[in-house]
Amino acid sequence: MSLLVNLRHLEDKNLRLQGELSAEELDIETLDELIKVPVPLSYDVEVQKLEHALLVRGNLTLPLRCECVRCLKPFPKTLQVPEWTCHLPLEGEEKVELEGDCVDLTPYIREDIVLAFPQHPLCRPDCSGLASPELKTLKPDETPGSNEHASGASAWAALDKLKL
Repeated sequence: MSLLVNLRHLEDKNLRLQGELSAEELDIETLDELIKVPVPLSYDVEVQKLEHALLVRGNLTLPLRCECVRCLKPFPKTLQVPEWTCHLPLEGEEKVELEGDCVDLTPYIREDIVLAFPQHPLCRPDCSGLASPELKTLKPDETPGSNEHASGASAWAALDKLKL
């Protein structure tokens, strides 16, 4: 079910809408493999009819289940769009498409939610990522790369042996 606003209900007063939209209704289930939408989006918006447009203002909240791009561990993140505002013209070239007397707000919510998704989800800002096998075998006084010359197994040494 979409989030529909009946224009007839806006003739006398503003309309306040509260509720939830599932990931299927928003059609955002498979946009990013690192971000999953396990629960519905919560919305609390007020719709106001201007002369030839609708003004929608309110808050959008969507809990996400993300996977860190560095360490690949899952972590929760809540996406909040406070003071969300959307201006929808009812006339002119960019007018919204009407379904009878109703306007569907779902595509506009979807667009702004997807734009607010984290581009590179991190479990924490200082995440060091996956531990490399070389780092696990080092002694506390050694640094990465200090034993390369002793073993002769440097990546650069292997490249130097190539004859092009």
